[in-house]
Parts: sequence; structure tokens; C-alpha cells
Amino acid sequence: MNTLELARLQFGITTVFHFVFVPMSIGLAAWVAYCQTRWYRSKDEVYLRMTRFWGKFMLISLAIGVVTGIVQEFQFGMNWSEYSRYVGDIFGAPLAMEGLAAFFLESTFVGLWIFGWNRLSPKVHLATIWLTSFGTILSAFFILAANSWMQHPVGYVINHAAHRAELRSIWAVLGNSTLWFAFPHTIFGAFCTGAMLVLGISALGMLRNRANEVYSRSIRKVLPLALGAAIVTGGFGHGQGMLMEKQQPMKMAAAEALYKTTKGASLSIFAVAPFEHFPKRVFPDIRIPHLLSILGTASWEGEIKGVDQLQAEDVKKYGPGDYAPILGVTYWTFRAMAGAGVLLVLIPIVGLILLRRGAFERRRWFLRAAVAGAFLPPLANLSGWIFTEMGRQPWVVYGLLKTSDARSPLVSSTDIILSLAGYVVLYGTLLVIGGRLFKKEIDHGPEAEPSAEPQAAGAGPQRPELILAY
Repeated sequence: MNTLELARLQFGITTVFHFVFVPMSIGLAAWVAYCQTRWYRSKDEVYLRMTRFWGKFMLISLAIGVVTGIVQEFQFGMNWSEYSRYVGDIFGAPLAMEGLAAFFLESTFVGLWIFGWNRLSPKVHLATIWLTSFGTILSAFFILAANSWMQHPVGYVINHAAHRAELRSIWAVLGNSTLWFAFPHTIFGAFCTGAMLVLGISALGMLRNRANEVYSRSIRKVLPLALGAAIVTGGFGHGQGMLMEKQQPMKMAAAEALYKTTKGASLSIFAVAPFEHFPKRVFPDIRIPHLLSILGTASWEGEIKGVDQLQAEDVKKYGPGDYAPILGVTYWTFRAMAGAGVLLVLIPIVGLILLRRGAFERRRWFLRAAVAGAFLPPLANLSGWIFTEMGRQPWVVYGLLKTSDARSPLVSSTDIILSLAGYVVLYGTLLVIGGRLFKKEIDHGPEAEPSAEPQAAGAGPQRPELILAY
């Protein structure tokens, strides 16, 4: 592997690992805020126990997400200095907003939430968890604003004397059409991630024959959330597909490995490895007629440009080069994302039907499916992220800066290998720590018996164990 490929590998590994925990923390923060709100309004101690139990998983995911996010940002100055120099004036603006506003908000109020039991009034303490949840969502907005600019650059001018792009309008960046599809798609995907994790852990507890109202009530409340979030995520994903056909048509063609421009293009479910001249078929060629045209153009006979035509157009526009991404990656990651999305709709539907019939606890096969379903959102999130980023290649900023021109020219392969080894050790350690903490809390389970609810500030002696529990 050359230096560029090593730098891409390092950034890919750190990004994928970080993105495991980001949707989890966003979804769990909103879920914990919901549970605490129900406790505040009803004074039902089951909701208090739910808040405490799921809050532990939220804090674990938040902590690991923060650490891995900081490490990820190091690489813009390490391996991608030309990228930072060329577009840092624009890319750095939303990232600065994320750090100075959203992250500060999130970190401040999660601290108040952790240590505010018995010290803050119930209403103020409830506000801290909602502001924490809002902070996680706001962080995602600014980060996605930066990424959406890479997908569809707007609001900039080129300073030819300095040979760099400069920010012209921050409002154009924050109003980017790509952002306003990517943001709700990501946030509702995060809600679905948190909901399916709650469903999976609760189902595992019930499989272990732990009779706990926290599990059963969590399942009843989270199934509609999981279904609604999955449907809305898919809806905005469809909108992204239509926008992608206009802004990055090569990525849409790569999703199907479509070489020839086609009207009424079908979408294959399984096909041969997506290369034009492959000697034999591995899977039966199962296709859904016209579906690719519907996804890309919202038209039954809509035209989808093929890789060959788009390659010729890009050569005329940008000069000689290969402008198609690795089709094998885009083809299969798109199907992994879509397939996981379909299952994320089906599992909650089946669960709601069983709940309606009062047969949920007796259907152990569904409980096992729910446990497995907890792994579907990470599969969908990561495959979707890889499709989005790999499908943009060879561009790091679409139509403006190639990935090969963005790396640090003085960083050697040895430097990257050493730093990559360090990151692998660090991330491996974090994975072990996070996994052990999750397992510990799952094994321990929620409180089985009602306990005295926290007192308002100044109402009496404090309960330090409520603080140490987090």
C-alpha cells in the first residue's frame, strides 16, 4: 500500500469506530430524556429505574464517542494537511461551531445531570438531560454541515492567488440542500439505533428469565419509536437518493454498478460481483423492475446515467482520470444498508403485533430476533457511511479537490503505519473497556425493587449512591 492508501485506511478505521458510538449516544440520550420525563410527570418509580438503567449505557457511549472523536480530528493536521490548507477556511467553520457551542452544551449539561441528583430540583434536573440530548443533536448538525459541504460544496469562492477555497457565506453552508436531507436521515437513524439497543438488551434480560418491569415496559414503549424512526429514516434516505442523482450521479450509478445509461432502470437484490466482465454468476440475478429509477428520479421510466457516460462527461469537465469509485464497495454497502433498513422496519412490526395479541413474552424466537436486531443499526449506519464516503471518490470535496491532492506531502508511509498501530491499540483498548462495561451493566440488570425516589434539592439528606451509580 502506498502513502495515500495508508492515510485513507487510517482515517477510515478511526471514522468507522467513532461512528459506532455516535448514533448510539444520540439515540440513548433522547430515550433517557423521555424516560425521565415520564417519571417526572407520573412519579411512577419504574420510569425512574428505567432512567437510571439506560442512563448508564448512554454515558458509556458518550464517553467513548468523545474520545474517538477527538482522535479523529487529529488526522486533519497529521495526514491531510493539504486538505486543511485548501478548504480549512470553510470546513473549519462548522467544526468550530460544534466545539464551541454544541459540544460545550452537551458536556456541561451531562455533567450537571450526572452529579445533579438530589442537588438540583426535579424540574431543573430534567432540563439538564434534555439539553444534553439537544447538544448531541446539535453536534451532529454541525459535523454533518461540514461533511455535506464535502459532498456538495456551496457558499465559497476560490482565491486563485492563495490557491485555496474561502468561505463566502456560512448561511449557504448551513442551508446546504445535502445537509437538510443528511441531517434528519442521520438523527432518526440514531433514534432507531438507541431504540433497537434498548429492545435488544431488554429482550436478552427476558430470555434470561429476569422478571423485571423495566424490561417489559421498555419493550412496550420503545417498539413504536423504533418503527417510526426506521420508517422516517428510510423516507429521508429516499430523498437523499433523489438528490444524489442530481448532485453525484456517479454515486447513484455505482450503487447499482450500472455501466450503461438506462431508462426505467431496475435494482438488483443479488447479482454477480459488480464488474462488467465477470466470468460467471455467483448469485441469481434477482431484480426489482424500475426501482433504481424510482429511487433516483421518482419516475417509473426515469433515466439513470451509467458509469461509462458519466466517466466520459467527467473527463471532459475535469481532465483525464478515473472518476468511478470502487464499484464492488459501493454495490454491496448500499445493499447492506438497504437490507438492514428493511429488517429494522419488520422487527418492530412483528413485535407490535405480538404485543397486541398479548403473546410477546411467550415468543422466545422473537426475543432472540430482537437481540440480533440490536446489531442491525450499526450495520446500516456503517455501511451507509462507507457508501457515502467511498462513493464520492476520487474526490475528497466533490468536483473541487481530489483525495490524492489532499494528503500531507511530507508524511511517510512509516509515519502512518506507526500512528495507525497506535490508534489500533488505543481503539482496541477502548473497545474492550466499552464492551466490558456494557456486559457488566447487562449482567447486573436494572433495579428489581422500587426504591425511594430522589429528593429535591435541600429536602433532606443526600443519597451519594445515586451519584456513584453513574
